[in-house]
Amino acid sequence: MTSPSRPPDQLTRENERLRRSVEELSLLNDLALAIGASGEPAQIVETIVRRAMKSLHAEQGDIVLISDLEARTTRTLIRTEDSRLRRDSIRLNDSLLGWMMIYKKPIIVNEPRTDTRFADAVWNADVRTLLCVPLLIRSGLIGLLSVYNKMGPEERFTEDDQRLLAIIATQSAQVLENARLRQEERALQGMQEELRLATEIQTSLFPARLPEVPGYAFAGTSVAAQQVGGDYYDVLTLDDGRVALCVGDASGKGLPASLLMANVQAALRSLAPWSATSSECLTRINRVVCDRNRKGSFVTLFYALLDPTSHTLNYANAGHNRPLVCRADGGIEHLKRAGPMLGFLASIAFPDGETHLGPGDVLLLYSDGLNEAWNAGHTQFGEERIAETLRETRSLPARTIADRLIAAVAAHVGDAPPADDMTLLVVQRAA
Repeated sequence: MTSPSRPPDQLTRENERLRRSVEELSLLNDLALAIGASGEPAQIVETIVRRAMKSLHAEQGDIVLISDLEARTTRTLIRTEDSRLRRDSIRLNDSLLGWMMIYKKPIIVNEPRTDTRFADAVWNADVRTLLCVPLLIRSGLIGLLSVYNKMGPEERFTEDDQRLLAIIATQSAQVLENARLRQEERALQGMQEELRLATEIQTSLFPARLPEVPGYAFAGTSVAAQQVGGDYYDVLTLDDGRVALCVGDASGKGLPASLLMANVQAALRSLAPWSATSSECLTRINRVVCDRNRKGSFVTLFYALLDPTSHTLNYANAGHNRPLVCRADGGIEHLKRAGPMLGFLASIAFPDGETHLGPGDVLLLYSDGLNEAWNAGHTQFGEERIAETLRETRSLPARTIADRLIAAVAAHVGDAPPADDMTLLVVQRAA
């Protein structure tokens, strides 16, 4: 017994479905090969868009990423068009974009200007037909894949076109998600490398050991916050017997701040031996910083010349915290003379100041990471606490004074994260 023959139109439909299935499998296989052969996300996505245009016989195609759903901001990742056609680039209509963000499902618009779903929409004059499908990751909309202006006898997109583009979008969404994860990983690696370099630079700014000067003791400390900054302290013995002292702080965080302060250190170490006064040295350093500085960056720096024979301290201050002198009897004095920060104007001159260190006096240079350290109650450690701690510890060794100051700030801050680096330099004349 033989089975009845199928009507010709049914055979035609089955053959057409079989042909489309073969084309879809071929397309998906090509996409898989393209994805595997290219490591660049842009190349992968361009391949996807071009294959989608070719398979659906469209004039143009693009992928738009949704970067912020709440702000409804988008950026076009790839735009491709048929090179044989002279057309202006078509952009996704805002009304259609809003519709897709709400419903997250494919849509065909074959008569855009009479489509009741977009009655108030203003369409690009070159848009005749369009097909748009969502790019979804775990039901979340990450972008849209669109093709414009079907070419062919009917010039209308069909349900079969929609199904095919939806299949392509499923693969595209995962490709884009993988690309995003790779970019985030590279960005994280870049930040980690920048942090490592900044840490190395900042560490190299500090002296490996402080000089030994008869009648004086020095102790320096710098405690980094979560982000590496541009703090710096130094003690240099000059050929004429004087001792150069400084504490500085560069604006910003990370590698830029470290590089800026590295330039300041290089300038200071090269200019200090040739500068008769602190003012002269700061003025010269400021010219270097202004010449090499990028706009918006600046440096605060306190610089002093100590004569261990006469015990006089000549100093100049470029916008830095006012150092404290704790006298042997517990009195606190501020070194008040100061000028503007380094890096604003090359013609600025910095005023000189001078004081005398008596037996048992302690000089403290510090960065704003100490006085501006906040606790959980939003209270700063403040200059008064610094002065009080210095007064209480003035007769202890310089190293102990530095450690006690850092410990006092840490006790005040508690579990609150540090906001800035804490850097200090203690200069103590023997009693």
